Amino acid sequence: MELSDIRKEIDAIDAQLLPLFIRRMDCAKKVAEIKKRDGSPVYNAAREKEILDRISAKAGQYSGAARMVYGTIFRESRALQHRMLGSGQKLRCRITAAPKEPDRVQNIACLGGPGSYSYAVLTALYPQAHPSFFSRFHDIFRCVQEGTADLGIIPVENSSAGSVSEVYGLLMQYCFSIIAAKTLNIHHCLANRTGRPEDVRSIHSKEIALMQCSKYLNTLQIPLAPASSTSSAAEQAAKDNSIAAVCSESAALQNGLTILKRDIQNHDNNATRFVVISKNLCIPDHAEKISLCFNVAHTTGSLNAVLSRFASAGMNLTKIESRPIAGKDFEYDFYLDFTGNVHDTKVLELLCSLEDELPRFHFLGNYCEIK
Repeated sequence: MELSDIRKEIDAIDAQLLPLFIRRMDCAKKVAEIKKRDGSPVYNAAREKEILDRISAKAGQYSGAARMVYGTIFRESRALQHRMLGSGQKLRCRITAAPKEPDRVQNIACLGGPGSYSYAVLTALYPQAHPSFFSRFHDIFRCVQEGTADLGIIPVENSSAGSVSEVYGLLMQYCFSIIAAKTLNIHHCLANRTGRPEDVRSIHSKEIALMQCSKYLNTLQIPLAPASSTSSAAEQAAKDNSIAAVCSESAALQNGLTILKRDIQNHDNNATRFVVISKNLCIPDHAEKISLCFNVAHTTGSLNAVLSRFASAGMNLTKIESRPIAGKDFEYDFYLDFTGNVHDTKVLELLCSLEDELPRFHFLGNYCEIK
């Protein structure tokens, strides 16, 4: 038998499969009509598991592949039913009611002081707002929660040092809305009070900033010490001649420090992404990034089943983070970023179906990446 003969056989099989698939999806429509009449949920986990187990047992050496194929069919059938039933009404109403911009932008909480990178983002996005400075990320979230700050600005990831783990934990804990994001090019310098390198006995900075400058700092063989922010490190250096700070040039100048060396970061294209958090959802025009927080059933393939739905819808995932759930054995919350706009019907239908199906689901926002 030649390859062309086998391909003809495959084409013949496909010609039979497609009409059967269409018939099956038509049946899913009829199921949706009955579920709407009876008020039944779209997702029946027990029935799907029963069918998948039966198919796996019959598929022999193709058991895993058969399970994947039928799992995809089930997901597409559920998506069709969700669309017909208008699932996720609570989320739909929330999105419809969301204003385009926050009501108040008078007081904004951020990390560090006037020379911090967070403050640089604040002044770029909200130049008329009054800053409130804090030394801990948790305090920023607390102030937004209590309403003493209208918004908060927090760093979420760096291009060379990776994610700010503590921040993602707090995003999942508080489930605030993200209303904007901005990426800032980060240029670190080493600075001290006297301007004499021989006076330096320790180098202080935010731990993630020290990581971004590890190649240069390793050549100095000087002890490193963590600080709550790069700007607080500059403040420490201003009070002690033996301390040098890794900070911005702005922080160095504001604290009367002398710059010993500029651009000490590992990479020239070093950048940090910041997000703006709010208790209230707002969705600006032309929003192109969506953030979610969710968890999945603690079963084999459950996360893959969720992620594959984004692939099926042609959506580009740009970020995924996981955090263990307190009190659970190896169960996780997931944070997800992807490109899209909730006014796109395909995007909205997917979000609404996930809200109905997942054990815990939070739509964190649809916002612009501000350049």
